Amino acid sequence: MKISFVGLGQMGKPMAMNLLKSGAELTVSSRKGNTYPEFAEKGVRTTADLAEIAQADIIFLCLPDGKVVENYLMGEAGLAGHLKAGQTVVDFSTCSYTVTIDIAKRLAERGIGFLDAPISGMEARAIEGTLTIMCGGEEEVLNRVMPYLECVGTKIILMGGSGSGQLMKLVNQLLYAINAAGLAELLPMAVKLGLAPEKIANVVNSGTGRSHASEFFLPRILKDSFTDAYSLNNGYKDLISAAEISASLTIPLPVLHAATTTYQTAMIKGYGDQDKGSMIRVFEELLGVSFRKQ
Repeated sequence: MKISFVGLGQMGKPMAMNLLKSGAELTVSSRKGNTYPEFAEKGVRTTADLAEIAQADIIFLCLPDGKVVENYLMGEAGLAGHLKAGQTVVDFSTCSYTVTIDIAKRLAERGIGFLDAPISGMEARAIEGTLTIMCGGEEEVLNRVMPYLECVGTKIILMGGSGSGQLMKLVNQLLYAINAAGLAELLPMAVKLGLAPEKIANVVNSGTGRSHASEFFLPRILKDSFTDAYSLNNGYKDLISAAEISASLTIPLPVLHAATTTYQTAMIKGYGDQDKGSMIRVFEELLGVSFRKQ
């Protein structure tokens, strides 16, 4: 069996390395054309040639966003032009729900199997091979690629038809964003009224207000660290996708809309390259307080 992996970023690189456990013949490619000696040392072919990448039975993608995926696959000189009926594409990227459905349809017309399989988990879980993978597509396609998914994830769930994996990933990400925005708004208020930041963090992370966002961000905010997770700029695509769904399907999302306003304000203030924890700076500046170790 031959497999290819395209996209060797923060998550993609360790995922591709874990695919070596499958025993399949692996080819890897970086969209930026970088070379990776650590793969070559293990006998893995590295290439930017689409024709070589397309020789695989299964092609895995882990690219920045839906526009990049769509262009890489379906563009004028895209990968799809090199693929044949019977091959399979698995997309680990986080893409727009509507873009994913369109890609699945266009590949199906060529007889090419497609699975949207966005991932959840930080870089450490990518290295460990313990990611959560939310899949959308046909069960037959999932069964075909399952041995490889099990090399990179421990919770693999078929959510439904094409696009369902991306939809579930979007919901998960939006809940995370709402939690982060809530922390940003409420914790400076508590400091303004006289509570100590470290004590606040201790109570929140041991009480009913606890969330993955609080457990991850609060210790880092206390240390004035805002670069340990995906940046606001990179995560903003999730909020755009939600806004598109809300507008096109007339679905009100008032809490998310409020969180988006906080998100946007932080970006306007210049925190776009920092992680979601940096949203707290908006309200720290507004109230003249600091949520840091004292």
